[in-house]
Amino acid sequence: MNKILLIIKREYLTRVMKKSFLMVTFLVPVLFIGMMSLVVYLAVNQGGLGDVKKVQVVDESGWFANKLQSSKTIQYSFATDYAATKKTFVKNGYDYLLYVPATMNKIQLFGESTPSVINSGKIEDELTRVARSRRLSEAHIDSAVLANAQTALTVEPKQIGENGETDANVMAKYGIGLFCAFLIYISLFLYGAQVMRGVIEEKVSRIIEVMISSVKPFQLMLGKIIGVGMVGLTQFVLWIVLTAVLSTAAGSAVGSKMAAMQQVQTAQQVPGVKTAMTANADKMEPNKVAAVIHSFESLPIAQIVLCFLFYFTFGYLLYSALFAAVGSAVDNETETQQFMLPVTMPLIFTIILSQSVIVNNPDSALSVWLSMIPFTSPIAMMIRIPFGVPPLQIAASMVLMVLGFLFTTWVAARIYRVGILMYGKKASYKELAKWFMYKE
Repeated sequence: MNKILLIIKREYLTRVMKKSFLMVTFLVPVLFIGMMSLVVYLAVNQGGLGDVKKVQVVDESGWFANKLQSSKTIQYSFATDYAATKKTFVKNGYDYLLYVPATMNKIQLFGESTPSVINSGKIEDELTRVARSRRLSEAHIDSAVLANAQTALTVEPKQIGENGETDANVMAKYGIGLFCAFLIYISLFLYGAQVMRGVIEEKVSRIIEVMISSVKPFQLMLGKIIGVGMVGLTQFVLWIVLTAVLSTAAGSAVGSKMAAMQQVQTAQQVPGVKTAMTANADKMEPNKVAAVIHSFESLPIAQIVLCFLFYFTFGYLLYSALFAAVGSAVDNETETQQFMLPVTMPLIFTIILSQSVIVNNPDSALSVWLSMIPFTSPIAMMIRIPFGVPPLQIAASMVLMVLGFLFTTWVAARIYRVGILMYGKKASYKELAKWFMYKE
């Protein structure tokens, strides 16, 4: 046991004290918050450009003249002479020329640069709005009545349980389930590959021959797997803490900035006239943000966290044992490809199904079986947990996960004990079977 602890300590400290580990651990939360802040900034500022596109309109049909409404990003002005305007609209400071022929069969948008998809779509929507309004008026149909009749209805999902009716929070469950599944999926590849590379490096440098003179191959493999796993858990914990701290600070800063902007807009607003932003804000439900936060708070967070830690730990141990066996069977990373596909296929298969079958029908027979099989349960079960899984199924899945880890580690150890001493010979599945059958 002491030898295993020494190996764990060495693997853990060697990786944690590396500059690359410290840089990745502290930079990832900063980059993540920075990326999210940039996305919000660009969304609020219309792509970060902040400019207004000026469109000169020549309307020969008579349907749109002085009826197109300017917005924050597009301003319309109108002209009558198409030929002259087409020659001078760029010189006069306009970005685009919108030409509407009398028959309206070929409306054209000219520009010195290619109009963006978003701006083209906004112009099309405004033309459609005016044309629809005119056609309804000519048919003596009240547009307000028609708009009211086309109002979309919303369905509020409810779940009936032992505590009565509760909000189903479908989108929150969908999001947190997929997030946990992808996190486990990435971590199994990331840290499992570290175990495999470590085995290959020690095998090629012949350090492994010295080490196994003092410890058994199984002890060496187990110590390496646990040590790297602890590195992964340390990194995850630091990421969560740092992201939470930075998110809180960034949220406070953004909230203060938006409050200041709103005060400036309110001060600049002409009395009795509402801006488009103010009008939209009046239509929004004041408790919308609170409802989103509440949807996540109502989830079984404690159960999700505990299950995540369990399936991350045992999923990592299971797959790392296989990665260690693969690393012991080859002399370089190039040769690992023939063995990697069978090892990673269950993960790839499950992550593909998770975005369609499991999320849309978490209680189906296929979803249940995938959450029971040790090779697929770390991903499948984490998607099902937020939707509610019977305790008996969770217990059965965990027991099978532990048994699967023990069996996989035993198989991998039998291959590992022979493979780490084999050099220069390209391994095959037949060779692996022989190594497994060798007696100690």
